[in-house]
Amino acid sequence: MHLLSIASSFPKSRFSQSDCLAALQQSEFWMRLSGRSLRILEKVLTGNNGIEYRNFAVDSLEQAWRRDAQQLNEAYESEAPVLGGRAVSKALERAELKPSEVDVLLVSTCTGFLCPGVSNHIAERLGFRSDAVLQDLTGHGCGAAIPLVQVAAAYAKLYPRARIVTAQVEVCSAAFHLDDDVGVLISACLFGDGASAQVWSSAGGDLEVGRFESVHRPEHREDLRFVNHEGRLKNRLRKTVPSVVAESVERLVSKQKLQEKAQPVLHGGGRDVLDALEPVFPGHALDASRETLRRHGNLSSPSVFVALEALLADRDSVADEFWLCGFGAGFSAHSVGLTHVS
Repeated sequence: MHLLSIASSFPKSRFSQSDCLAALQQSEFWMRLSGRSLRILEKVLTGNNGIEYRNFAVDSLEQAWRRDAQQLNEAYESEAPVLGGRAVSKALERAELKPSEVDVLLVSTCTGFLCPGVSNHIAERLGFRSDAVLQDLTGHGCGAAIPLVQVAAAYAKLYPRARIVTAQVEVCSAAFHLDDDVGVLISACLFGDGASAQVWSSAGGDLEVGRFESVHRPEHREDLRFVNHEGRLKNRLRKTVPSVVAESVERLVSKQKLQEKAQPVLHGGGRDVLDALEPVFPGHALDASRETLRRHGNLSSPSVFVALEALLADRDSVADEFWLCGFGAGFSAHSVGLTHVS
């Protein structure tokens, strides 16, 4: 299976971390938080946490922090198909394909729930054929991108001539929740909205999919997960996450016997996460992942492909092989190799 194109999409509204802090300070719930919580928010949003900007699907930041459960659900239902549809449309244009030529559309998301899924809405918006295969992958959190491509690879074997689109769509602002839990506070300073889409086929394209690997560590499930709280999604994020990520990714590196010439492309889960991963990849820069984090925050599942898109657009990049790795809820980590076709 070959990669034909890749494209990303972000909401038009873009905010700096200082913008976010100002909006939080002016919100009605600011004084309901403990003094410790206020200090955490101020420290993270004014310090060097690796993030400068984030995009949110809101008209104003005041709106982002004051919505109830019903409004958050409505925001996801409204924005996820738009965000995902734009990414898919751009990817198809780059692949010089029409929506009617797509045989399979696969979508991953974790920041909201729709039934029928986001794939159904995107297919309708863009005018896919009525017999196109539509599937949605949920429950993988930030690590969903690679498992989604693995499903695509299975379809490519089942339908060798199929044109397959994968899309990772996250409206993280539709899962904002604030209370005095440290993980919740850090999450409010970390996540941004975005989508990425990729077009695949058995022929064409410069990059070919290689071997997939996964590591599942359910003993760390409670370190990172969504919990349902009063009708909302609440992110549980513990301080152990960076070390758990590094241990898990190191296992994948060992299993795949990663070649020195392969350029790692990682999910930009946060500054501390990328710092913990640096020793796992001696001699390799994680600049693309850090730049994605700086420009957009933690995008959840789209981030690894947003970073790959930036690398492929960089004319100075000379890598012949890429090693993509995402990680998230489970706790789980997943990887796949991409090699330039000779």
